[in-house]
Amino acid sequence: MFNEENRGTILYVEDNPDNRMLIRRILGAEGYTVHEASSAPNALEVLKTLRPDLILMDINMPEMDGYTLTARIRALPSMGMVPIVALTANVMKGDRERSLEAGCDGYIQKPIDIDTIANQVERFMKR
Repeated sequence: MFNEENRGTILYVEDNPDNRMLIRRILGAEGYTVHEASSAPNALEVLKTLRPDLILMDINMPEMDGYTLTARIRALPSMGMVPIVALTANVMKGDRERSLEAGCDGYIQKPIDIDTIANQVERFMKR
């Protein structure tokens, strides 16, 4: 069921097209506008013209990892208050802390739970 209310704009930075499609479908059905970036350089280009309400950040990407990209985004004056949430398969001890130290505001583990991801995103949007 599609929700026509626009609940906010999300940039999802993820190199895996299947993961991007899944998030776009789930969050789009919940009323979010989801923009995608397939790489760190692509995300930096998108952010020149888009100020999202939330960024979902994959950590393991080629070229530049999500930790480095998060730090680069945090250095952009217009992005300082935009929440960045790591959406990652990095679930070893210390990975959450490393994400937070890099500048992320939160952490969601992959594989995502399709029944709870929208509620998790909503909580970060309300902060």
